[in-house]
Amino acid sequence: MNLSLHPSVGVARLGNSKTDICLSPESIGGLPFDADSSGNSLGPISTFKDSIGLVKRQGQPFKIFQADGKEVTLDSPNVASISWTVHLASKKAAWYNYSELQGNLLYGQDNSYKNQKIAFRNPKIPEAKRQSLLVDPGPRTVAGRQKKIGFSADKAPANYPVQYPPATVKYGVAVTTLGDLLTDKAGRLVVLGGYGNAGGDLALTSYGGSSTWHDDISDGPVYCTITFKTGEPPVTLSAWVVVGSPDFAPEIVNISNLSDTMFDVGVRYFNLVPEMYAKGAWNKQYMANFQRDILPIINRIGRYQWVANVQPMAAFASNIFDFTDPSPANKQNRQNYLNYFRQNDAQPPVPPNLPQEQLFKTNGTSIFPMMPLNSGSNSVSNINIMKFLSLDETQLFLLQQWADGHFVSDPAYKPYPVHPLDAASVGNCVGLPMCPGIEVTWNMQNPAVYASPYRIRQHGNEASYQQHGLTPSRDECEGGGCEPGDLTKRMACPWQADFFQCTIQYVNFTNPAVNKVKNPDGTSAPLPPTYYTYWWPPQSPWDVLVGEFTAEGQQATGVPAGQQLNYARGINSFTQMVQYWYALGFIRDQNASSQGFPFMVETERNNELFTVEEVPVSQISNNQQDSETTIPVFFITQSKSEVKTRSVKSKMLMEHFETHVFKAIEIAAEGLEEPRSGTRIRQ
Repeated sequence: MNLSLHPSVGVARLGNSKTDICLSPESIGGLPFDADSSGNSLGPISTFKDSIGLVKRQGQPFKIFQADGKEVTLDSPNVASISWTVHLASKKAAWYNYSELQGNLLYGQDNSYKNQKIAFRNPKIPEAKRQSLLVDPGPRTVAGRQKKIGFSADKAPANYPVQYPPATVKYGVAVTTLGDLLTDKAGRLVVLGGYGNAGGDLALTSYGGSSTWHDDISDGPVYCTITFKTGEPPVTLSAWVVVGSPDFAPEIVNISNLSDTMFDVGVRYFNLVPEMYAKGAWNKQYMANFQRDILPIINRIGRYQWVANVQPMAAFASNIFDFTDPSPANKQNRQNYLNYFRQNDAQPPVPPNLPQEQLFKTNGTSIFPMMPLNSGSNSVSNINIMKFLSLDETQLFLLQQWADGHFVSDPAYKPYPVHPLDAASVGNCVGLPMCPGIEVTWNMQNPAVYASPYRIRQHGNEASYQQHGLTPSRDECEGGGCEPGDLTKRMACPWQADFFQCTIQYVNFTNPAVNKVKNPDGTSAPLPPTYYTYWWPPQSPWDVLVGEFTAEGQQATGVPAGQQLNYARGINSFTQMVQYWYALGFIRDQNASSQGFPFMVETERNNELFTVEEVPVSQISNNQQDSETTIPVFFITQSKSEVKTRSVKSKMLMEHFETHVFKAIEIAAEGLEEPRSGTRIRQ
C-alpha cells in the first residue's frame, strides 16, 4: 500500500500550562486548534493561555495518508494497529558557541567550526565526556487510542544510554522532560514539547550558551508502523519533529519562511519542479502564477506593520499599480517594483558585488529602502557579513518572471508538488534571516541534511543509538544525515534569548566590510551611520498595538487601546525574560472575517504582573521645566503580595510561582556578553 506520513517536518511549541494544550495550524498563517488532554481537536483556538495566564503547549499532530489523499487511522477498516516512536533530544550544551555564520559550510570548508577555531559551549568538559552534556531521554513508543507517555528520564527504554542534566539546579528550572507523546481517539500521534524550562548551576555569562545551562528545545525523528488485518506486510514511515518557542503572532507570516527555504532547496537541488529549474539552470520561459508565487510576498511585507514600525514596508505593499496586469504596457511598473528587491550576495561573498550590503535604492537625490527591510543573516560581526535580508533564489526568480511578464493571474492555480501539511508546519517558522534564527538555522539551507524535498535525512538508527548513544559534536552538514537534536543544537540556550536579544539591530549601511568597531573602553558598537532594522518580528515582535478595549483592561495596562508600544515592555533584563516569558501577549486579528481588513492587536498579555508609572523627564534632566512631560516606565514589582491583590488571576499566578520553584538567576561577576542587538533602548 502506498502510504505517506505528514507533516514531513512537524513543529510543536513550548508552553508552561500544566492543564491545557492546543494543536499546530494546518495552513501557513493559520491559527492553532484547541484540543482536549488526549490531543483531540476541539475547533479553532479560543485563547492561547489557560485560565490563570500560562501558555498552552502546542502539539504537532501527525497523519497518515493514502495516495488518493484519504487519511488512514485506526478507524480505517483494514488497519489492525498503528505504532508510533519518537526520539527527541537536545544537543545545545554540547555544541559550539553561537558564531553568526562561522561554521556554515555553504561558505566552504575553510569556514568550518574547527577551521574558524570556534570554542565549544561548556569548554571545560573534555571530548570523551561531552556526551554527558546532551539531553537524550531515548525514544518513546505509543500505540492505540488516547494513550500517553512522557520524555522524562524514568520512562526511558531499558538499557538505553540516557543522558539527562541534574534534576535540581541552582538557577532557573531544571529540565526534567522534553515533552509527551499522545494518541487521539483515532490513533493519530500528537507530539508535545516541554514547558519552556531553562536552568543551570553557574551564573549566566552569555545570551547564547552559558556553561551548565540546558533548556527543553529539542528535535528528532518520528517513526510510524502500520499493520493490517488483511495480512499484507506492515508499512513503516518516518518524519521529523522540531520543538520550538511559542509563536506569539501566528497570523503574521515571515516574508521568507522555512517552507520557502525548503522549497528553494528542493527546486535547486532535488528536481522538485523541473519545469522551473533543471540541470543547474532556471527556465526563463517558466510561467509564474501571481496568486501562488507573488501575492504572498506582497501580503507578508504589508503585515509586518503590526509587529514592527516599518512604514516603508507598509508603503511598498500598497497597490500603487495593478500587480495582476501582465500586459507589456504594465511591464515598466513591474520592473521598477522588482528593482527594489535586493539580490543575494554570492557565497562566499566576493566584493564588490555585494547587494545585501546595500540599504537604499537611489535615483538622484531620491532614496527608498530596498526590500525586505530586515537585518540580513549577519549584521552583528565582521566575518561573513550579510547586512540586509534578501529573498531566497527561488522567490527572486519568480519575482523576475512576474516582472518580465511570464506569469498568469489565476486564483485556481495548480499547487506545487508539496503536501499542504508539509508546507504549513514549517511555513509558520522563520526561513530568513538565519542568525541563527528562531526555530532552526542555516543548516536547513544545506542539501546535505535532506533525503528528498522537505524530508530530513537520518544518520544512524535506533539500534545504533541504543548501542552508542548520540554523538555530541558531529556536523550533519558534512553529510550523512541528522541525529536527534541536530536541527536545534545551534540555537540560543536559554531559548528566551531570542525574545530579548534577537529583536532589532542598528545596521551600518555605508561600509560593506564592517558591522562593528571597537570603542576606547574595549567594547564594540555598530559602526555609524546605522539604520534601525528588525530581525524576525512575526516570531519576536517589537512594536505592537495594545488591544485592551475595556475599562478594566486599560486600568491594568496603564495605556489606551491602539497605542503602539514595545512588545516586551516591563521585562527589562534577560533574566526577567527567562522567568517571565509567558507574560508576553499574543498578536491576534480582531477582524478575521473573510471580507475584513486585518486589525492585529496584542491580546492575553499578563498585565497583572506589571506596574506602570509616569516618570517626569525632570527626574533625568534635573531641570524642573521638564516636569510637564512624562515617560511611561513599565516594570515588574518585587512585591508578590502586592501583585496578588490586583485580581483573582494575579493571585493564581503568584500561587503558581510559589509552587513552580523558579530559582533566581544570577549574572556572572564579569557580566553578560555585549548585547547582540544594536540598542538597549526599548521605546
